[in-house]
Amino acid sequence: MPRMIDQIRASKLPSNMMQFAARGALQVPPAENIEILVHLALHSKVFGDLARMTLAGWDEKATRAAAADPQTPREVLDYLIAPDNLRPALLPALLENPSVPENQLVKLAASAMRETIVVMLQSARVQSLRRVLEALKGNPYLKKEDAAEIQRLTTVTTSAAAVVTTFVPANSQINAEPAVTASLAAEPDGEETETSDPEHEETVSTYLKDHADEIAAEGDKPFQSIGGVVELLGADFFPVTQSAEAPVPESAPGSSSPSAAGAVMAKPAAFAHKKPPAPGLPKRENALQKINNLDVKGRIQLALKGNKEERSLLIRDGTKVVALAVLEAPKLADGEVEKFASQKNVLEAVLRQIPLKRRFMKNYIVVRNLVANPRTPLDLGLNLMKNLLTQDLKNLSANKEVSETIRKLALKMYKQKLEAANKK
Repeated sequence: MPRMIDQIRASKLPSNMMQFAARGALQVPPAENIEILVHLALHSKVFGDLARMTLAGWDEKATRAAAADPQTPREVLDYLIAPDNLRPALLPALLENPSVPENQLVKLAASAMRETIVVMLQSARVQSLRRVLEALKGNPYLKKEDAAEIQRLTTVTTSAAAVVTTFVPANSQINAEPAVTASLAAEPDGEETETSDPEHEETVSTYLKDHADEIAAEGDKPFQSIGGVVELLGADFFPVTQSAEAPVPESAPGSSSPSAAGAVMAKPAAFAHKKPPAPGLPKRENALQKINNLDVKGRIQLALKGNKEERSLLIRDGTKVVALAVLEAPKLADGEVEKFASQKNVLEAVLRQIPLKRRFMKNYIVVRNLVANPRTPLDLGLNLMKNLLTQDLKNLSANKEVSETIRKLALKMYKQKLEAANKK
C-alpha cells in the first residue's frame, strides 16, 4: 500500500484531505506526518502557510526524533536546520546527525546568532569539521573566548590532517602540492567573495555619482550599527589580536617517512608556537573589522560588491547612504531581503526603500515580513496589508508587537476574507 506522502506528491488527495494534512491531522506515523508537512510547506501554494504554522508548533519530542534520525529524508533535515525554521531545542540533534550535510552547517555557522554559536561549539561533530569552524571564525557574533577555542580546535584538526598527509605516497599529487591542497580544504565551496566584475564596477560608479552630495555631507562618518554592535557582541570582541588567529602549520618538504609522522604525533602542540606570518602577507580580519576600517565610500563599495555576511552588517549601518547601497547590490538574494524586511535594527529608510523595488514586492514573504515588522512605518504597513493571505491576517491581529491600528485592521480584513470564502 502506498504511503500517504506518495499520494500527496502525486496530488491524488481531495482538498479537504490536503487541509487535514496541512494541520498534521492525518492518521500516519509521526515521521511521515513531519515529511508531509515539510513537503506542503515547501511546495504547496495553497496549504504551505498552514503547514509551516503546524510545523512551528509540532510536538517537540517527535520533531527531535526526526532531527536525530539519519534515515530522515534530506528535504526534512534541510527544512529543520534552515535559519528561518530552526527551533533551538532541535539544534543539538541536527548538528550530530551525519545526514545533515556539512555545507548546511557552514551556512548556519556564518549567520548564527550568539546562542546558536554556543551550541555549535559544544558539538563533537562541529569540533571535527574544519570548514564549519572557519565559517564560525567569520561570524560577527563570535566572542574573544570563542575565537580562542576555535583556534585550539582548528589546530587539532590541522594536526590530524598533517599526520594523514605524512603517510601519502611520495608520488601522489597531494604530497607534491601540500600548500594547494590545504588552501582548497579551507575554502567552503561556492563561498561568495568581493568581485571586480565590470558590471558591478559600473553599479558602484553610478551609485557614487548619484549620491555624491549625500556622501560629501557624511564626511568621514565611521560605521555605527543600528542597535549597537559593541553592545550586541560585547566589548571583549574588539579587537581580535594576531595571537587569537588560528595558527597555520608549517609543512616540512620531504617529510613523508614514518619517523616524521611520529614527530608530528609526539608534539602536536608545536603548531601553537609557529612564527608569525611574514611582513608581506596580509593580516586576516573578520568582516566587522574590515568594515570598521572603511570610510563611507569604502563601505558603499563593499555594500555593492561584497559578500552576504558583509551585506548583513552594512544593512544596519546608521549612515543611510551606505545602508541603502546594500539594496542595490547586484548579488543581493531574495532570502537576504526577506530577513532585512523583518529586522528591527535597520533604518526606517531601508524599510521604505524595499517596497519601491518591484522585484522585492513580488516576493510574498518580503511583504508579510514588512507588515509584521513593528519598525515598519504605519502608513507603509497599512498599504501593504491588502496583499496578505487570510491566515497571515489572523496571525497579525494577535501580534502584540505591531501597533493597535494594524491589529484592528488585520482582524477586520481577516473576518471579511473569511466571510467571502464561506459564501463561495
